[in-house]
Amino acid sequence: MIVGIITQLSDLYPLIVLLMKIVSVVFSLVLLSFSFSAKAQVKKVLADKIIATVGDKFILRSDIDNASADYKRQAQGQEGVTIPTDCQILEGQLIRKALVLQAEKDSINVTEDEIQNAIDSRIRSFLQQFGSKEVLEEVAGRSIGQLKDDFRLLIKEQKLADEMQQKIVEKIKITPTEVRAFYNKIPTDSLPLYESEVQVLELVMHPKANRDVEEYVIKQMMDYRRQVETGVNKFDQLIKLYSEDPSSKENLGQFNLNRNEKNFDPAFMSGSFRLKEGQISAPIKSKFGYHLIQLISRSGDDAVVKHILRIPPISNDEINETKHFLDSVRKDVVGGKYSFGEAVNKNSDDDGSKFTGGAISGRDGSTYINYDQLPDKEMVVLLKTMKPGDVSAPQVYTDDRGRKAVRLVYFKDRTEPHKENLKEDYNRIAARALAVKKQKILEQWFNDHITNYYIFIDEAYQTCEEIKDWSKVANAITKQKTY
Repeated sequence: MIVGIITQLSDLYPLIVLLMKIVSVVFSLVLLSFSFSAKAQVKKVLADKIIATVGDKFILRSDIDNASADYKRQAQGQEGVTIPTDCQILEGQLIRKALVLQAEKDSINVTEDEIQNAIDSRIRSFLQQFGSKEVLEEVAGRSIGQLKDDFRLLIKEQKLADEMQQKIVEKIKITPTEVRAFYNKIPTDSLPLYESEVQVLELVMHPKANRDVEEYVIKQMMDYRRQVETGVNKFDQLIKLYSEDPSSKENLGQFNLNRNEKNFDPAFMSGSFRLKEGQISAPIKSKFGYHLIQLISRSGDDAVVKHILRIPPISNDEINETKHFLDSVRKDVVGGKYSFGEAVNKNSDDDGSKFTGGAISGRDGSTYINYDQLPDKEMVVLLKTMKPGDVSAPQVYTDDRGRKAVRLVYFKDRTEPHKENLKEDYNRIAARALAVKKQKILEQWFNDHITNYYIFIDEAYQTCEEIKDWSKVANAITKQKTY
């Protein structure tokens, strides 16, 4: 992703690309280091050799080969993706090793818990990708334990490099004068064009089902459990027949959990880790509905589960009751009793919204987004009837999990299509200017520190333009040893 961003910027700002070179390579290798292709990780080149050294850190030929193969696999089916050369990959590896050495020198530490949590997260990602522990181990040719051992040094090094890099640039700030100077250097015909963008906030509430309906759904789910326990039916078949989790069609209701993960509903997590292998829970209520959970396997803080989700149906009475409540909230907001953000914090059923005041943000984190980045078609249609400053009447819609919900929408602002300028796009320009300033500092840091390390570069890579500064140091060291 970062490589793609850099490529787009290069079309607009050749100067920026030159300054971003070192950091873009090391950042892209951060992503690559964790991309993992199981076969690539375990398949070593027969005649492996050390091709570079920074201090006591070495880089193998197989490291470059495996990284290159991973890039190519990730780019399959994508157009316009630039595959890094071996020279660029080696440059990133050298940069990371140097950062690790300096981190160790500066006594920067990463805890064992941090490393273990990162390893567990990576393994869970692979389990999701391959579907089961057995398939992952078969493809990798290694056990889960061996894979964790393989990742330990890599993850520790990457975390140390990240911490060191952050330390180098953490105090770097940007002033309005610097932002203006940065903007003025951009050729006018290279300034990006922005479509009309909107700033939208929403307050979402989920109508609560009638208690009698909930009890009926619970009885149905208890019957599902009896069917499995008495051998009348299989849990997988019941998932196919009854689960209302949209992802069930793809993964048959399976999740790979870790006790320390924060993204799952607490009730779901707690219920999962109380089970024994093969056991099925009683119906468990979460913010999504009711679950029957079956524990497939467990190893320490990691568990694999399958579940059936049932969402108690909502009647028009519950929907109208929620609409009536939100209508009163709207009147208070429009009347100035409190702000829309305060209303969100007090009433929203969306946990994430309470930290953003209900703002809908784009992929880059900006709260100004294109119309095609709005969460659903209903909101697009609604905004066409509103103007900036309006708060909508309560709107009934279907969320991304297929649930009926009611919301208020605050159309805060809209920009007109325009060429980038300091007045409307200051934050974007400032963010770019700060990134370039940090990258200059990092580039200077490497220029100042590269001579402090013992550097070795294999002759086969001496012609790489990307690492010419590293090669100069390596050759100087070789000459000193000769004399």
